Amino acid sequence: MSVSIPSNSVPSSASRFQVHVINEGHGSAAAVGDSADPPHYEETSFGDEAQNRLRISFRPGNQECYDNFLQTGETAKTDTTFHAYDSHTNTYYLQTMDAVPKIEYYRNTGSVSGPKVNRPSLLEIHEQLAKNVTVAPGSADRVANGDGMPGDEQAENKEEDMTGVVKFGWVKGVLVRCMLNIWGVMLFIRLSWIVGEAGIGLGVIIIGLAVTVTAITGLSTSAIATNGYVRGGLGVLIILLSTMVTSITGLSTSAIATNGFVRGGGAYYLISRSLGPEFGGSIGLIFAFANAVAVAMYVVGFAETVVDLLKESDSMMVDPTNDIRIIGSITVVILLGISVAGMEWEAKAQVILLVILLIAIANFFIGTVIPSNNEKKSRGFFNYQASIFAENFGPSFTKGEGFFSVFAIFFPAATGILAGANISGDLEDPQDAIPRGTMLAIFITTVAYIGVAICVAACVVRDATGSMNDTIVSGMNCNGSAACGLGYDFSRCQHEPCQYGLMNNFQVMSMVSGFGPLITAGIFSATLSSALASLVSAPKVFQALCKDNIFKGLQFFAKGYGKNNEPLRGYFLTFVIAMAFILIAELNVIAPIISNFFLASYALINFSCFHASYAKSPGWRPAYGIYNMWVSLFGAILCCAVMFVINWWAAVITYVIELFLYIYVTYKKPDVNWGSSTQALSYVSALDNALELTTVEDHVKNFRPQCIVLTGGPMTRPALLDITHAFTKNSGLCICCEVFVGPRKLCVKEMNSGMAKKQAWLIKNKIKAFYAAVAADCFRDGVRSLLQASGLGRMKPNTLVIGYKKNWRKAPLSELENYVGIIHDAFDFEIGVVIVRISQGFDISPVLQVQDELEKLEQERLALEAAIKDNECEEGKGGIRGLFKKAGKLNITKPAPKKDGNISSIQSMHVGEFNQKLVEASAQFKKKQGKGTIDVWWLFDDGGLTLLIPYILTLRKKWKDCKLRIYVGGKINRIEEEKISMASLLSKFRIKFADIHIIGDINIKPNKESWKVFEEMIEPYRLHESHKDLTTAEKLKRESPWKITDAELEAVKEKSYRQVRLNELLQEHSRAANLIVLSLPVARKGSISDLLYMAWLEILTKNLPPVLLVRGNHKNVLTFYS
Repeated sequence: MSVSIPSNSVPSSASRFQVHVINEGHGSAAAVGDSADPPHYEETSFGDEAQNRLRISFRPGNQECYDNFLQTGETAKTDTTFHAYDSHTNTYYLQTMDAVPKIEYYRNTGSVSGPKVNRPSLLEIHEQLAKNVTVAPGSADRVANGDGMPGDEQAENKEEDMTGVVKFGWVKGVLVRCMLNIWGVMLFIRLSWIVGEAGIGLGVIIIGLAVTVTAITGLSTSAIATNGYVRGGLGVLIILLSTMVTSITGLSTSAIATNGFVRGGGAYYLISRSLGPEFGGSIGLIFAFANAVAVAMYVVGFAETVVDLLKESDSMMVDPTNDIRIIGSITVVILLGISVAGMEWEAKAQVILLVILLIAIANFFIGTVIPSNNEKKSRGFFNYQASIFAENFGPSFTKGEGFFSVFAIFFPAATGILAGANISGDLEDPQDAIPRGTMLAIFITTVAYIGVAICVAACVVRDATGSMNDTIVSGMNCNGSAACGLGYDFSRCQHEPCQYGLMNNFQVMSMVSGFGPLITAGIFSATLSSALASLVSAPKVFQALCKDNIFKGLQFFAKGYGKNNEPLRGYFLTFVIAMAFILIAELNVIAPIISNFFLASYALINFSCFHASYAKSPGWRPAYGIYNMWVSLFGAILCCAVMFVINWWAAVITYVIELFLYIYVTYKKPDVNWGSSTQALSYVSALDNALELTTVEDHVKNFRPQCIVLTGGPMTRPALLDITHAFTKNSGLCICCEVFVGPRKLCVKEMNSGMAKKQAWLIKNKIKAFYAAVAADCFRDGVRSLLQASGLGRMKPNTLVIGYKKNWRKAPLSELENYVGIIHDAFDFEIGVVIVRISQGFDISPVLQVQDELEKLEQERLALEAAIKDNECEEGKGGIRGLFKKAGKLNITKPAPKKDGNISSIQSMHVGEFNQKLVEASAQFKKKQGKGTIDVWWLFDDGGLTLLIPYILTLRKKWKDCKLRIYVGGKINRIEEEKISMASLLSKFRIKFADIHIIGDINIKPNKESWKVFEEMIEPYRLHESHKDLTTAEKLKRESPWKITDAELEAVKEKSYRQVRLNELLQEHSRAANLIVLSLPVARKGSISDLLYMAWLEILTKNLPPVLLVRGNHKNVLTFYS
């Protein structure tokens, strides 16, 4: 191996992985290394100075960039951030192609955050370099850094295209959206009523105690309080209980969002990548629909407020219902225009709405300290009063109301925490923005809700008449209420309904505020911002769902437009749905279902976090560590409970819809692999079960055939695999095995490249089997390795299934020796053997080769046609070279779709190019067998495997119409007795049979014609040493030790007679059977030559229907004991 070393290489005394200290001043162009000689260790120095040697020097101003790199791993660029002589440059790679860790190696292909780069493969590093290859300075570095890699140009172009894309930070992208969505109309028109019903108080203490014990205590206390036994501060508790649900969900969302790069799709993306497409697809669809209908709900809320204002000014257009429809339709059209204009305009609108909302909230707090006038006092507002605070501390539920009913009304106000996560694809750094923005939004909005609740309950009494004449004059009796102590008598509200106070007036905040119209503006801002957020969220989530192609019919909506990949089709679909519900204008029934849809999403997010933690996958490494798997599980259970609390029938509908979609996606089995926690847990469960199984001793009742099938590539011998799969499917282990024989380097390369493809073929064809391969010097060594090492624990093969070697007479002697040798090896390892023979043989490699050639020709034709078409459209661009370049490109990037694995699907026009009978024979076990028989010739007791396999076959759908006929040997003078004895045995085994035949003439000589056929078969392989002198005979034996000697043939003549006679009997009794299962004769090692044994098998199974030659390991596989 010749490797040239440049003159500026590192000194030979340096360790291979030595990195010198870099001392760099401002503007210096070179680094000065340590003057001291480094210690001479074997490989790498691990001394105290290692830290200094690996220290990184920064240029002025680069420290901050490096710190950012440590946190995110995304912002640092090697070529600009680090020094020219650091460990990522040519100097490091002068003597090795090994690459240092870089983020580019770990990106997905087509990543928007940067190009995917391929590191040097293990083969490139491990194998010897070609003799004429010279490693030029920096060449290895270019390989390591991806220079010249295929596809890099496209990746770089894609990266350039990303310039100009609008991305949001955590404030504008998450915090603002979540705050606007959580602060809804409930803050202004329902919060005062909730406090009036439930009271205020001890909830402030538990604001920081969102733990399981406190939550359970709070629920228990609340349940008792609703029955009137205990008076407590439940208003704040309701707020905090709602906040606890959203906070736990926020923690779970943060954990999932920081466990890897997050793309667009919000809740759908988080759930699907964690729990898999089944849960993700089902919840993604209903979550997108819920957001679309939520647009209508918020817009109708806005329209109702406007209509109320029109009523007050007597400016109604038609009537209240139609006015709501008109205003709602106009509003949703305007919102659609803002959304379609782009995310940047939508974000600006959200900021403006947030400013209005904050001003409205501040306006309320200012109003609480402005001295009240007589009109406001008559309506129950007295500024901050301790007596009012004390009176409103306890609950005072009106008729029909309770803790859970009030909680159900308030809880939708706490939702909206996923508004930022739903546009995850438009965030600069979703992993940082989602946790920070979501949790801060929950905290701020919770403080605001609690602050407003306490302030309004400390200023306004529960009931007020609104009459300024209801003042107390001297001599009047006072009922002891807070209002009475402040000079007003509202006692008549106990006997007749009043219009003012916390319990009666939904416009309390407008009355309390410093300037009432600002509260109205706040209501407008809350409704419109929530509607706008939902109008953006629904298409984004829906687009991500459609891109994954889980629901095939929705692929149309996956297309995006512009730099930001805007889902315009999704926007218009959301618009249509929202408009439909706005025109209905009856949302009282659908509203609970929408709330339950959101809660179902929260429940699955919490469960996703728990499930990922519980699965203990090494890939679960969230950067956000403030979560607990059991708290997440509690949050999921709590969300499910709240769903029933809000509306039980809506919860049932939600679960039914989700279950239906889950079953649909599971049935369709989308071709995706996201490394979900479901997969991780499946692995853990399988591993635990396999380990647990090793502690249990094998029992004959639990025996099942666990087979190694020597198919080679599973697609090359489908009939052999089909018949084996017929008796192992859903009951036993089946491993398709292939042995690669030849030069080790080539074999290993070929083996590794085809492993995944062949296992995928099994999955595609719904064959429940594994694929395993080994590379060996000879076929027998490879099979021997498989027999010893295949399986896991108790799930180890106990049966070897091979095809009959049809060409044994023409095959090289080494192949024949290997074939018979593996049968001997199986018996040595106490493994049963099944040899399957069909008339046409099993190997359809020629058919596959023809099929591949046809597909390649068709692919090339389509590619050339496409290239010619493109060339015609762009005539004059590139000439003939451009034409062939395009054709070559299309040939790679647009392959023709693969055909189904079933060989019989090949076009009939090409059937003449290969053996049609072979094709038909390869599919014969795929068909339903119809009415017929499986003839079992149970001639030798092998433990029962010869009987068990055909019995299992009769349980299969394709073989269930076939009846078992049992043939056994016996004495001619005791046929009836032996028949009764065998029937008794089979009945004890509980094996149904159609008939039993006792064959009494097995051991008689075959007829002369049959024996002559056998003699002619073995004639070319006989030694005939008895007709030679002793010296010549010995010489012949030495030259041809594989031939059949006269002595051997004479010693086993009776056995040879038996094989020929059995074929005569099989021709007589089982010629019309669907399948023959026959006891396999055993060749004693050292006594029976390979050729004679193959001649036995040949004459035994000649001119018969499909035959299974079976020999168990002579250990019981059947029992009649319970």
